[in-house]
Amino acid sequence: MVEDTTESNDIDSEDPFADEVEKVEEPILVEGEIEDLSSAELVKRMKIGWNLGNTLDATGGSGLATETSWGNPITSKEMIDIIKETGFNVLRVPTTWEKHLGSEPDYIIDEAWLDRVQEVVNYGIQNDMYVILNMHHEEWHFPSYDNVENAKDILTKVWKQIAYRFENYDELLIFEGMNEPRMKGTDFEWNGGNEEGWDVINQLNTAFIETIRLSGGNNPKRHLMIPTYAASSDSRSWQKFEVPEDDKVIVSLHAYTPYNFALNEQGTDVWSLSNSNDTGEVDRLMNNIDRSFISKGIPVILGEFGARDKNNIESRAAWAEYYIKKASEIGLPCIWWDNGAFSGNGELFGLLARRRVVWTHVDIVDGLMKGFE
Repeated sequence: MVEDTTESNDIDSEDPFADEVEKVEEPILVEGEIEDLSSAELVKRMKIGWNLGNTLDATGGSGLATETSWGNPITSKEMIDIIKETGFNVLRVPTTWEKHLGSEPDYIIDEAWLDRVQEVVNYGIQNDMYVILNMHHEEWHFPSYDNVENAKDILTKVWKQIAYRFENYDELLIFEGMNEPRMKGTDFEWNGGNEEGWDVINQLNTAFIETIRLSGGNNPKRHLMIPTYAASSDSRSWQKFEVPEDDKVIVSLHAYTPYNFALNEQGTDVWSLSNSNDTGEVDRLMNNIDRSFISKGIPVILGEFGARDKNNIESRAAWAEYYIKKASEIGLPCIWWDNGAFSGNGELFGLLARRRVVWTHVDIVDGLMKGFE
C-alpha cells in the first residue's frame, strides 16, 4: 500500500483521548504448544481478515505517540472484539519499528514500544484470531546491492528481538518479514522491479527465515510470510521469486484490483457484476495467483486489498462480494486494508469507525461476509 500520511478521520472524530497515549500495562504472558502443520493447511482455516492500518505503522511523533500520529485513536480490545464478532478471523498488525530502534550496531527495540505491540497482538490472540505481525514503513531495506548487507544486518537483529519476545506463541501468530520492499523513488518502484531488486529481496527473505528458524521456543515451527517485489500481484515481479523448501512459508501479495476502480483516485467509480471487463480483471488476478502458486502447493495470503471510497457504496459492496467469492474458490485468504480514513483527500479505505466502534459501511462488510459463504 502506498504510504498514506493523511489523517484518518472517523465520522465521529471528536475523541477526548485522541491526543493522549495510554500507559502500557505489563503484557499478558501468552504460551502455547504450536501445532505442527503446514502453511497450506493453516491458510485453509482462515476466512477473511482486517488490517489495523495507519496505526502502529504510523511514523509521526515519537515514542508511543506514533500510534495516534496519523489520526487514528488508541487501539482498544473492544475494537478487535467487534472485528472478530463480525466474522473476521485474521488480524494483520502493520508495525513500523524504525523510529523505535536504538543506534547501531545493536538496534535495540524500545521496551515500551515492544510492550505496546505485544498488547495489541494479544487483543487478536485472545479472540482466537490469526495475527500477522510485520515490518511496515521501514526505510532501511531499499533492495539494492550497495545496501543489501546493511539491510540484512538491521533485518536480522530486529527480527531476532521480536522472535524472542513472541517465542512461546502458538500457530495463531504469524511473522511477515517485510511489507512492500521496493526501490522507492525510482522507475522500478511499481512496475514489477528489476533483476537487482528481485535478487536482493530473495536474499532478505532468506535472511529473515533463517533468523526465525534459529531462534528459540516455537519459532522453528512458526508460519512465516515473505513478499514478492513490492508484494506485487503483477506477475512480472514473480519472475525470479524464490520460495524455499519450507512447508511453513506463505507468499505475501497485495492487490487493489481493478486498479482504476479500487485504488486510482482519477479512475472509475463504477464496478458491475454484469460487466465482463470488470469481473475479468478480478478473474485474471485469481487465475494468475492460482496458476503460479496455489495450484503448486504454495500457499498465499493477500495481505492487503480494498476499494477506496468514491461515494460509490453499491459498487464497492458488489465488488467486495465478488472479489472474496473468487478468492475463496482458490483458497486465498484476503485482508481488507482499513486505514481508518473516511474523509479528506487521502485514500479512504475505512470501514470501522474506531472511536464509536461501529461499522460505517455495513453494505461492504456484508458483501465481504457473503463472498466467503
